[in-house]
Amino acid sequence: DPNLLFNLASSFMGVPSPKAFDALGDKFGVTAAIGTGPFKMEKFTVGQETVLVRNDAYKWGSDLSVNRGPAKLKKITVREIADDSTAFLELKTGGVDFLYTVPTDFLPRLKQESALKVMVIPGTEVVYMPINTSVEPFTDINVRAAAAYAINQKEIWSALYGSIGKPANGFLISGLEEAKIDPKFAIAYDLARAKKLLDDAGWVLGSDGVRAKNGTKLQVKLWTTNGTEFKRISEAVQAQLKAIGMQAEITLFDASTINAQYKKKTEHQLAIRSYSWTNADIIDWFFSAKRLGYPNVSMLNDPRAEELNDLAMNKARTWPERVQNFTRYHEYILSQYAFAPIYEPANLFTYSVKKLKLPEAVRGTRVT
Repeated sequence: DPNLLFNLASSFMGVPSPKAFDALGDKFGVTAAIGTGPFKMEKFTVGQETVLVRNDAYKWGSDLSVNRGPAKLKKITVREIADDSTAFLELKTGGVDFLYTVPTDFLPRLKQESALKVMVIPGTEVVYMPINTSVEPFTDINVRAAAAYAINQKEIWSALYGSIGKPANGFLISGLEEAKIDPKFAIAYDLARAKKLLDDAGWVLGSDGVRAKNGTKLQVKLWTTNGTEFKRISEAVQAQLKAIGMQAEITLFDASTINAQYKKKTEHQLAIRSYSWTNADIIDWFFSAKRLGYPNVSMLNDPRAEELNDLAMNKARTWPERVQNFTRYHEYILSQYAFAPIYEPANLFTYSVKKLKLPEAVRGTRVT
């Protein structure tokens, strides 16, 4: 299996202590954990904080590490702060020393703080709009393509994210080899093309700015989860779809309930979602016909896609062959307009220079 090394290096392949697992039962990994890393769990309070203390016995760090022994830090307290403004205030006033995932809205304010530094490193996430291929009007590939080409990735990247990260034109993060597709398959904003596709499909623009065909308005449902970021993206997408004569109604769901709604298969039409993963096999997870409804929110059930899926997932004998197979699979999914790519975020971290000293380069990306 050419993917074996990736699987072995994944956190999902961590080997737990059988003794600890049996003793803790359902609490293992939730309120308590026994592992082999440089820190030990001292305290865990659900929704509030996790306290880790140094494992002084740790002496088996990776060959890639400068320090293969016990960590330099004696103790780490990880706090959960749901509100972004509160988290920023805590960092500014010294309540926390390191802030994980900083909204781009805060960058101008952070750059004015001489005691704080921002670190930007490549992300592992893609924001996209799945299109339900099994329900009208999106059973027509031309309507799907029109919706995809209506999304102005660069505008969203610039207006909502301050040009941090990248506009997305495919389903995979750009750092993967399988993301290097033939440019003709890339999905990028093209307003004129989107309008022509709808014209050719028989959708006529009305005086109210909404298209119609055979007496049916081009009105669609746009779903997403509660939260400021997804709501803002949905509103931007709603406006961009309106520009081609497609009226989208936004519905917000709790994260705990939206997946159950997807599993009904025919209730949704468009959605705003994201995923975080570093392997091309994520295409199988979200587009395999074995998982219709969820996680295959696009409801793609296509024989050719399944053939390419099998080649990519099961038939490669070498890594280059696997890359080639997944690239073809990726390109085919793009050609079916089962989704519209939107944005590839970067990871933003901020820390106090008074308390922490970090290397100038982290995974090849400089601290800014």
